[in-house]
Amino acid sequence: MKVAVIGSNGQLGADLVEVFAARHEVVQLTHHDMDVARAESVREVLGRIRPDVVLNTAAAHHVPKCEEDPIHAYLVNGIGPLNLARISSQQGFRLVHYSTDYMFDGSKRKPYIETDSVKPLNVYGATKSIGETYLLNYSEYGYVIRISGIYGKVPCRAKGGNFVTTMIKLAAEKPEVKVVTDEILTPTGTIEIAKNTLFMLENDASPGIYHMTAQGESSWFEFASVIFSVLNLKTPLLGTTVATMPSPVKRPFYSVLENKNLKNQGLDRMPHWRDSIENYLWEKYLG
Repeated sequence: MKVAVIGSNGQLGADLVEVFAARHEVVQLTHHDMDVARAESVREVLGRIRPDVVLNTAAAHHVPKCEEDPIHAYLVNGIGPLNLARISSQQGFRLVHYSTDYMFDGSKRKPYIETDSVKPLNVYGATKSIGETYLLNYSEYGYVIRISGIYGKVPCRAKGGNFVTTMIKLAAEKPEVKVVTDEILTPTGTIEIAKNTLFMLENDASPGIYHMTAQGESSWFEFASVIFSVLNLKTPLLGTTVATMPSPVKRPFYSVLENKNLKNQGLDRMPHWRDSIENYLWEKYLG
């Protein structure tokens, strides 16, 4: 199987490359190689590579910047998947597109399944929702994989890090660190997403929408507490609320995803979030 990874130098892309390259031929693509927002670029590059599978991690996912520049967000998060979907049907490759828990407004207050109605609260979520719709309507071989609270070995290019690196940096620089207790999600390691994506494709999962997050749920504060505990960070960690840390961007208070479609097909191999982050911290910082 020949696999093209779009965004191969990013946080998720790097782990997809590592996991898939152990078993298949992988072609790495960055923005310098192909612009997903330009159909002619996508058609020419993928026509030359002739992949069996394309994994698309390209996204405008810096949430505040999406609010400031919604046109750019729409081009990358909406038009990009549209171009890939159309060309996947023309050229016959399977297309995996990664999306987000920010599809939902959080009002359900229990884990969302793939058939729940979407109601994004911000430009990032709205443009990702549009991209999902395009992909599912224009690709005969399309998969949407929604993920949440990701962290990996390679820093997020748009943000310069991830939640783990942010906590370590703040603990080193601040007299105390405050983290919200009232936003609930499921932190998920990118290596686990990569492994489960490979397992899903090798076992011929049906096209459609899949939630792929670790098991369980956590507040950002609980997630931070595990990081501080495992790494023995001495800086005081304090809980706070979203109301005390105002943001110009609306975010869901609850965005936990249930991996229902994976479970229905016997394809859910995602670990519990706490086991995953503890293993990650030991391997990256303490091993």
